[in-house]
Amino acid sequence: MPESKVHLSTLRDPSLAPEGHKKIDWVARHMPVLNEVRKEFEATRPLAGRRIAICLHLEAKTAYMATVLAAGGAEVAICGSNPLSTQDDVCAALAERGVIVHAWHGATPQEYVAHIHKVLDHQPDLVLDDGGDLVATLHRERRELLPRILGGTEETTTGVHRLRAMAAAGALAFPMVAVNNAHMKFLFDNRYGTGQSTWDGIMRNTNLTVAGKTVVVAGYGWCGKGVAMRARGLGARVIVTETDPIAANEAIMDGFEVMPMSRAAAQADFIVTVTGNIGVVREEHLQVIKDGCILANAGHFDVEIDKRALEKLGGPPRRVRENVDEYRFADGRRVYLLAEGRLVNLAGGDGHPAEIMDLSFAVQCLAQRYIAENAGRLERTVLPVPPEIDRRVAELRLRALGVEIDRLTPEQEAYLRSWQGG
Repeated sequence: MPESKVHLSTLRDPSLAPEGHKKIDWVARHMPVLNEVRKEFEATRPLAGRRIAICLHLEAKTAYMATVLAAGGAEVAICGSNPLSTQDDVCAALAERGVIVHAWHGATPQEYVAHIHKVLDHQPDLVLDDGGDLVATLHRERRELLPRILGGTEETTTGVHRLRAMAAAGALAFPMVAVNNAHMKFLFDNRYGTGQSTWDGIMRNTNLTVAGKTVVVAGYGWCGKGVAMRARGLGARVIVTETDPIAANEAIMDGFEVMPMSRAAAQADFIVTVTGNIGVVREEHLQVIKDGCILANAGHFDVEIDKRALEKLGGPPRRVRENVDEYRFADGRRVYLLAEGRLVNLAGGDGHPAEIMDLSFAVQCLAQRYIAENAGRLERTVLPVPPEIDRRVAELRLRALGVEIDRLTPEQEAYLRSWQGG
């Protein structure tokens, strides 16, 4: 058993560890790819002597990934990337498993920032971020640590957007690998993971039917595709709102209605925002919103649904159910906001299924090894995941499923290399 790091950690209640161990053990049994990576890391110790700082949704699947990185020889310190997705029992158990933890559920904005700084106090060589807050804090407030950072990885779309903006401005001080953009991440995590876990969170917190209702999905990227697909599978009529004409055409070809939010809001029983942008549901939309509409966000930050506009029209929220706040407008309409407008699948649920995060987190671990092995040789910009990592994770997944596929013959390989054809 790794040395306990409880004494170095910032925890709400260390006595909750037994329940956290059960959660971590459960997901570990359903993450075969990460288990194979763990065996390899234990044998080769590719991260020996390295310190890794992590800012990620701190629940069981993340905790297990952190132990895999530690098994590779790293000293790992972690904080949560969202105060409402942090699970205190998992934090306590993870600290007992040798990872330094600075996080608790429901942290105030000040506590959230303090936890990031505590993680950075461990003077990391590598970073693993979700949404960009860790990297942004390094560049804004902890610049004395920048010379020692070899590089890092980013988990989500919002974080990649922020990193690209930093790189374009010439501000990014070290290489960052966009794990979010790996095929074995976004094709599965963003689409199937977000699709299932978003509706898990909505249904768990409302206990209402989806069949026969009208669902509006704002944004038709990979996450929006998953949310729309699952809504249709649950029997809903689905409307998509978009600002990108190409994505709008794709939604139409996939069989969904497309219209502006100003029209869609008046018809919606559920509105789910999945854009990564601010002000997707604004006052002008709330003015026409249907009575009883349920608002949920599946984007990284709680900025997609305008909560100030909700309070302007409906006054302070009234908690009517766990993770459900009611706003009553002057004309009697009632609108419900789930999980305070934060990620409904994590702040109001358990996040993506273990088998989905198995793929994403295997990519993360192998990308961390890639950075460590190529220290000093990578450009200070946003980098793609090397294709060999994508392929390795895909092959491990097929092996775990017991699935065999064909191999190209030498003649087929030669044909594909040839430009003459025939």
